[in-house]
Amino acid sequence: MYGSIKAAADALGIPRTTLQHQIIGARARGLAPGVTPAPKPFESPDLPDELPTAADLLAQRKKAFARKAAAREARKLIPITIKVDGPFGVCHFGDPHVDDNGTDLALLERHVQIVNKTPALFAGNVGDFSNNWIGRLARLYAEQSISAREAWVLVEWLIQSMDWLYLVGGNHDAWSGAGDPIQWIASHVGVRYTPNGVRLSLNTPNGRSITVNARHDFRGHSMWNPAHGVGKAIQMGWRDHILTCGHTHQSGYMVLKDPATGLISHAIRVGSYKTYDRYADEKGLPDQTVFVAPVTIIDPQWPDDDPRLITTIFEPEMAADFLTWLRKKRGYGKAA
Repeated sequence: MYGSIKAAADALGIPRTTLQHQIIGARARGLAPGVTPAPKPFESPDLPDELPTAADLLAQRKKAFARKAAAREARKLIPITIKVDGPFGVCHFGDPHVDDNGTDLALLERHVQIVNKTPALFAGNVGDFSNNWIGRLARLYAEQSISAREAWVLVEWLIQSMDWLYLVGGNHDAWSGAGDPIQWIASHVGVRYTPNGVRLSLNTPNGRSITVNARHDFRGHSMWNPAHGVGKAIQMGWRDHILTCGHTHQSGYMVLKDPATGLISHAIRVGSYKTYDRYADEKGLPDQTVFVAPVTIIDPQWPDDDPRLITTIFEPEMAADFLTWLRKKRGYGKAA
């Protein structure tokens, strides 16, 4: 018997013990020829299994992947229809940290008002809406005069204050985990919030497409240039007109040209409204904030290789005045 089982196992290309277990199981189920299983003295019902079958799991996971793929592909470059003829602007707000004692809320409020009253001026934000201290950092709430619950009131005010072109999550926002309150607040006011960065295609009435690539941060740092990470992203292949981020509470600016296509890209690292920073004081970090809400003014009549296509102005009020003058000069007056 041993020899015949071994010979059969060798012929099938499986271990002898595997074949033996299969024969024993077949006999127990009455599948082996000439073997009738002994009747059991009792009957028990077949019970449903709480685990899904492999077929069920495969169907579920394929459906989940298809849903994720559709969502991710749709967000690779989000088309935005600009309904304003002629020049328009985008004010890129830096890290707000609305609940910090060192945050200049008066300046933040003034910039919000400038955007709201200026025709054809839109806005975006690069994240860190509040300190959102968690874990061992939660002890820092003892050093600020506003509670965590009150902080969310201010975050909600900021998100509801404008029709944001984009909102990007920062590392402080990510500390909330999957249940991000900003996602909930933004969804209830019809504002798109993207925790991990966003790329937009601003499609203008004259047929131009201006791409904006916004993240909380771009990888890469240099002691010589605060905008190094954003500029590196351009040089490594991101061919967008405007790339912007925040995070380091510094500001920096670079203009780079793609020699192959002539595309001029503007790399902007935005500072923070958190003017006085305990962490920076402890680490002895220098103040390298020049601007906290730069404005990129886009005149879509010009091609990608023309420096007049995008003009970057670092102060919102001056930018609003220039945009208003430029639109009047082009004959558009006030936006509809």
